[in-house]
Amino acid sequence: MTEYRPLKIALLGAGSVGSQVARLMIENKAELAARVGAELELIGIAVRDVNSPRNADIPKELLTTDAQSLILSADIVVELMGGLEPARNYILQALNSGSDVVTANKALLATHGPELFDTAEQVGAQLYFEAAVAGAIPIIRPLRESLAGDKVTRIMGIVNGTTNYILDQMDSTGATFDQALAEAQSLGYAEADPTADVEAYDAAQKAAILASLAFHTEVPLEKVYREGITKVTAEQIQAAQRDGYVIKLLAICERLADADGISVRVHPALIDRTHPLGAVRGAFNAVFVEAEAAGSLMFYGAGAGGVQTASAVLGDLVSAAKRHVAGGPGLADSVHANLEVLPIDVVNTRFQVTLEAKDEPGVLATIANVFSSRSVSIETVEQSVRVDKGVRSKTATLEIGTHAASNKALQDVVQTLSESDVVDSITSVIRVEGI
Repeated sequence: MTEYRPLKIALLGAGSVGSQVARLMIENKAELAARVGAELELIGIAVRDVNSPRNADIPKELLTTDAQSLILSADIVVELMGGLEPARNYILQALNSGSDVVTANKALLATHGPELFDTAEQVGAQLYFEAAVAGAIPIIRPLRESLAGDKVTRIMGIVNGTTNYILDQMDSTGATFDQALAEAQSLGYAEADPTADVEAYDAAQKAAILASLAFHTEVPLEKVYREGITKVTAEQIQAAQRDGYVIKLLAICERLADADGISVRVHPALIDRTHPLGAVRGAFNAVFVEAEAAGSLMFYGAGAGGVQTASAVLGDLVSAAKRHVAGGPGLADSVHANLEVLPIDVVNTRFQVTLEAKDEPGVLATIANVFSSRSVSIETVEQSVRVDKGVRSKTATLEIGTHAASNKALQDVVQTLSESDVVDSITSVIRVEGI
């Protein structure tokens, strides 16, 4: 075989992931070269401050603040800076100079993905982003390549390790949300400002990426329905346990059978404890894919962490390097299906509604009529009445499970019940998924 020239690699960012990528490239240089058929030469690492402490030992001569010079000298650019700018500008510069790009920047892809992919296609470069969703779990390549000839009907995943850890702690130890969040922060799973995680912004970005690949359609981030976990209560966790469920923050992307479009949403949901996703503990991630021919597929593993995410980055880097050695243009991502991204109102799913109502004759019939008049079918009803020191409460707790109904119809039911004289309060409304 003809020996190929060394490939020049520019690394942008040396944080928890970037420093691990640099370390692994240096330590495994000979092995990576054997896999690729060419040496991968790390020509420099662009950072904001060359004197800042690093998470790994990196030769200081590799550090520079001149990102643009690195980009112009590289065959492959690895962007691990995060954020929208200057990362977007640097990636565009790299692509326009003919370099392939590897990134783990989910926020950038969810916000500016179409622009970046169009640029890559126009110049014949390739944009790799396996590490942008679910850390070390290989989910992008299966959707992008392995399932490209199949018809994906639904993706349901736990794609944020921080929120899964918090909900798991609430479920397994009885901790409150605030206690579980504090524990996650002490372990480094949650940032000092956890908003991106607990309000589901991070998961929504990942859902947009997954949906665009699965359904070959551009999915604007603003069309992803988003609901965080900050309102999940200990009472909801306990009720879920009693009924054989567990609460998870789920990213759900699906083709709607009764509409010509797709739904992309992220929200807390009840899922059966025996479902594969119900058993995902701690800060782990998992993605459950349903396709017409392949059937059900499960991808599980570490969803975050510097060295774990670095594994996915290096996988992309090897793929990009092999493309250089083999030659040929990059493969364009397909977004030609042009399916409509439909609002949450039209989505059909099951719900569990818990409310406090007057403990009087005829109340249950009145409540059932509200559901029926909005075409929401009741599947189960559980009633309990508190007795304190022998005195029976004047209100009863009703836990009502529904058959599949549209989100709009259920919201109409909730609105009407909240205004009813027989209902004191609605304490919980949560979706039931995975049935």
